[in-house]
Amino acid sequence: MDVSSHPLASAAVESAARVRVQPVILAGGSGTRLWPLSRQQFPKQLIELMGSESLLEATLRRLDGLDASAGTGHATQFDTAGELIVVCGSEHKLLTAQQIERNGRHARIVLEPCARNTAPALTLAAWAALAAVPDVDPVIVAMPADHAVSDLDAFQRTIATAIEHAAGGALVTLGIVPDKIETGYGYIKAGAALHGSGNSAIEAYALERFVEKPRREIAEQYLASGEYLWNSGIFVCRASVWLAAIEHFQPAIHEACIAAFERGLHQDGFTQLDVAAFEACPSDSIDFAVMERIAHEPGFPGVVVPLAAGWSDVGAWDAVWDMSEKDEDGNVARGRVLFEGSNDSFAHSDGRLVACVGVSGVVVVETADAILVASKDRVQEVKAMVGRLKAAKGAEAHDHRKVQRPWGFYDSIDQGERFQVKRIVVQPGQRLSLQMHHHRAEHWIVVCGTALVTRGEETFLVTENQSTYIPLGTTHRLENPGKTPLEMIEVQSGTYLGEDDIVRFDDQYGRVADKKKRKTDA
Repeated sequence: MDVSSHPLASAAVESAARVRVQPVILAGGSGTRLWPLSRQQFPKQLIELMGSESLLEATLRRLDGLDASAGTGHATQFDTAGELIVVCGSEHKLLTAQQIERNGRHARIVLEPCARNTAPALTLAAWAALAAVPDVDPVIVAMPADHAVSDLDAFQRTIATAIEHAAGGALVTLGIVPDKIETGYGYIKAGAALHGSGNSAIEAYALERFVEKPRREIAEQYLASGEYLWNSGIFVCRASVWLAAIEHFQPAIHEACIAAFERGLHQDGFTQLDVAAFEACPSDSIDFAVMERIAHEPGFPGVVVPLAAGWSDVGAWDAVWDMSEKDEDGNVARGRVLFEGSNDSFAHSDGRLVACVGVSGVVVVETADAILVASKDRVQEVKAMVGRLKAAKGAEAHDHRKVQRPWGFYDSIDQGERFQVKRIVVQPGQRLSLQMHHHRAEHWIVVCGTALVTRGEETFLVTENQSTYIPLGTTHRLENPGKTPLEMIEVQSGTYLGEDDIVRFDDQYGRVADKKKRKTDA
């Protein structure tokens, strides 16, 4: 391809004006291949999978200093927006907000009532970005919440180059420089080199075509050619450019997303989409919906910028093993794990001792209610196994035994036909919703701290080694008025103990307003 013939051959140096950059985090993944740590209600982006921070928190940290990464080596200088835009599932609303707040960030969180893949998610984010500052057309930097990057400086310099080209009107994607034969990723063929500011050390290329996940022999050819990159799922473009592209290629997605956003409820930093409008939206990925089509549409020029920054999509347990520090035998141990005569294996323990003797290339993951044992070269099949578990209505596909809540957590430590025992921890200053149950009574025993209990018309304190009783059908609330965590044991008894037997009357986390949320836990 003749460089001068490409519509973006010099677009990146059109203007030296400062560009508004809008970071967008797509946090709607479920991470089923990382079961049993990743569950439907507590997916991989929210768990501490690679260290002491969640993948979402690591993604937030990746934005630190992004303004400075442009430096003087780029013609286009930019400012990042003070408020992030995060798109996630409604069921992950509060945990996502907590992690964002814990990291000192402010975000507009767009809540999807059902999963519709990444193309609708990016469309919602682009519309939200334009709605936030109507007179500004920002460059969106959209990245998944569940990836890992080891070289932060290289990542930010690559993003700065991508922003430069996106400011000129391109649809830009980051392509990962491949270092092995991989059949689990889509590929991008890079075309002619494009001119940037002249000072950037990061090159960019015309996007020639997207290729679906190839067979092994084809992947070998791609790697040998040096012309192909892995598809990272990171996209950079003007908000208006994406909206024009999605309207052109997928008008049904564009129409449904705009309707869902405009008819939605916007308050307290959250956008709750109109359920009926969004359910009517087709489900499609950014790749299928737009990026695979733009090679034949000169009105939507595509650019790919190579990224060499220690990237991983952390898609399955072999990727976690690959990115982790290993012992001299190639083993990775997390928690209470012992290896004897074993090699190239991964073992994780949430509590119980895991002892691996004479094994090679295996994955063992222990949690309180499930244990995974898999061959490391077949961990992609975990997704199919979770599908079978869901079909059988296995609770282990949905939640952990220990369930995180905005007020703390509970751990279901025992249950039988007409009873269930929970350990409940309520953080200081937090309280559960004002609620009642039709089919169960509850006994509360305070082990540590002080509980402020509302029972019917009365309110009273329950301290350590004291207990109280909540009769069936009685309105009640549990609060922690102290400065230390409240720990208590709850014994439920009745004819039905499901978590959908909750009727809320008041809730500081906004779960009363959403009718569908009345069938979730306290």
